[in-house]
Amino acid sequence: MKSFKILAFAALAGIAFTSCNRKYDDYAINNNKPTKVPPSLVLGGVLANINVDQPWSQVMRWNQFDCCNYNYYGDQRYDWGGVDFSSYYTMNNVQQMEAEAARLGGQTINPYTSLGKFFRALLYYRMTCLVGDLPMKEALQGKADLTPKYSSQKEVFLQILKWLEDANTELGQQVNNPDKSATAEGQILKGDFYFGNDLASWQRTVNAFRLRVLITLSGKTADADLKVVDQFKNIVSNPAKYPLFEAMGQSFQYLYNNINKYPSNPDNLGFDATRYNMSATYLNTLVNLNDPRAYITAEPATEQLNKLYKTPADITAYVGAPSGESLDNMSSKMSNVDTAVYSVRSRSRYYSNYTAEPGIIVGYPELCFNMAEAINRGWISGDAEEWYKKGIKSSLGFYGVPTVAAGIITKSYAGLRYDVPFDFENTYYKQAAVKYSGDNAQGLKQILTQKYLAFFENSGWEAFINWRRTGVPTFSTGTGTGNNTMIPKRFKYPDSERSANTTNWTNALQSQFGGTTDDINADMWLLK
Repeated sequence: MKSFKILAFAALAGIAFTSCNRKYDDYAINNNKPTKVPPSLVLGGVLANINVDQPWSQVMRWNQFDCCNYNYYGDQRYDWGGVDFSSYYTMNNVQQMEAEAARLGGQTINPYTSLGKFFRALLYYRMTCLVGDLPMKEALQGKADLTPKYSSQKEVFLQILKWLEDANTELGQQVNNPDKSATAEGQILKGDFYFGNDLASWQRTVNAFRLRVLITLSGKTADADLKVVDQFKNIVSNPAKYPLFEAMGQSFQYLYNNINKYPSNPDNLGFDATRYNMSATYLNTLVNLNDPRAYITAEPATEQLNKLYKTPADITAYVGAPSGESLDNMSSKMSNVDTAVYSVRSRSRYYSNYTAEPGIIVGYPELCFNMAEAINRGWISGDAEEWYKKGIKSSLGFYGVPTVAAGIITKSYAGLRYDVPFDFENTYYKQAAVKYSGDNAQGLKQILTQKYLAFFENSGWEAFINWRRTGVPTFSTGTGTGNNTMIPKRFKYPDSERSANTTNWTNALQSQFGGTTDDINADMWLLK
C-alpha cells in the first residue's frame, strides 16, 4: 500500500511537471510571429539589406568623395576597428528564402535559389575585400557549428566565381526555356523591387558583377586555378550565354522615394548642409578636367564668390578639401558660411527632394570602364577608347549632361540661373588629360580616373577597392586621415571572433600575416 502511494505521488508529480513544461513551451511561442512565410516576403528583406553602403555614408568619406568638417558628426579618419559581419545574418535569411521556396513547390532550379547564389557572391565579395580570409565552408550552420574554420581568401574568390557561373546558368535556363507549367509559389519570383521580377535583368547584373570580381583579381592573372583572363574573355565572347548591361537604365540600382528617402534630403538640410564639404580627391579632379559634374554635385566655395568675385559658372570657384587636412583646420575654414574655403554638396540636387538620384550598386559605367581596362591590359581584343568614351558619356548622362551634341548646363545658385555651355566631342574630350592616350600606362590611368569619378557616392566600397588595387587616384593623407597618415589595407575581424572563435581566428591571422596581430595595414592575399 505504501509503495502504491509513492508511485501515485510520482505519477501525479510527473503529470504536474509535464503540464508545467507544456505551458512554458506554449508561452515561448510567439503566435504573432509567423514561422512560415512565402519566399517573396523574405526576399524583400534581403533586397533591402544588400543596399548597405548608401550615399553620403562614412564609406563614401573613406572613398574620399566628401568630408565631414564638424567633429560632433564625424571625421575622415581611417583608424579602423572590427568589420561588421552582419552580412552573415542576411545570408541566413537567404537560406530561409530558399527553404521557403522549396517548401512551396520550388524546383531544384527556381528564381530564389538562383538569386541566392548571387546574393552570397555579392556579400562574400564585400566582406573578403574588407578583411581577407573568412568563415565560409563551415559557416551558417547555426548551433551545428558555432566555431567555423576560416576559408582562405583564394578559396572565397573561387567560390564566388562558381556561384556567379551557376547563377548565370540557372537564370539563363529560366529566361530562355521557362517551364510554363511550374506555377507553384516557390517557382515564381515576386517582391523584387529592383527589376520588377524580371530574371533577364538579374542575369545581366550577375555577369556585370562577375566582371567586377575578375577586374578586382587583376593581380592574380598568373593563378592557374582562378583563370582570370580566360573567364573574362569567355564572358565577353559569349553574349548570348552571358548577357551584360547595354545601357545606363539597366544598372542594378536602388530607387529612393518619399518613404525610403535619399540619405541627403530636405529633412536634414539644416543639420548637414554646411557640416559636410566636398573632398579634393573628387572635386579638384573634376575642376582640373573642366568637368561639368562639378557644377552638378557641388556648390561653389563662398570665399571664391565673395572675396575673389567669381561666379558659380566659373569652375575654378569649386574647391574640395583634402581629406588629410586636420579636422580643426577644416572646421575653421568652413566656420563662416559667407567666406567658406571649401565647396559643399549641391543644395539643388541633394536637398530639394527625397529622390535625388538612384543609389547604384552595380552600374553600366563601371562595366564600360572594366571592358576598357581589360582591353588596355591585353585580356581581350577590342577598342578600349570606345568603351572608355561610353563610360564617360553614361556617367555624364546620369547627371543630365548632354553628350550627343553641344548643349547647356544650367546651374542654379542663390535664386539665380547660370548657363554653362558644354560640348563633349569638340571641347571636353579633346583635352589632353581626357582624350584616351592609347593602350598604355597613361591610358589605363585615364580609365581608372574616370571610373573613380563615376563611382561618386555609389557602388559601395568600389572606389576604395580600385584605389587599393591601382593607386589611382592619389588619395589624400595627413593628420585628418589618422592611422599615422597611412591608408589602411583592411579592417580587423570583429571582436566576437577573437573571443568566441579564438582558435580559428588565430589560425587565420597566422596563415595570412605570419603572426597573431590583426593589423589593418597588412596585405591580404588579394594584394600580394
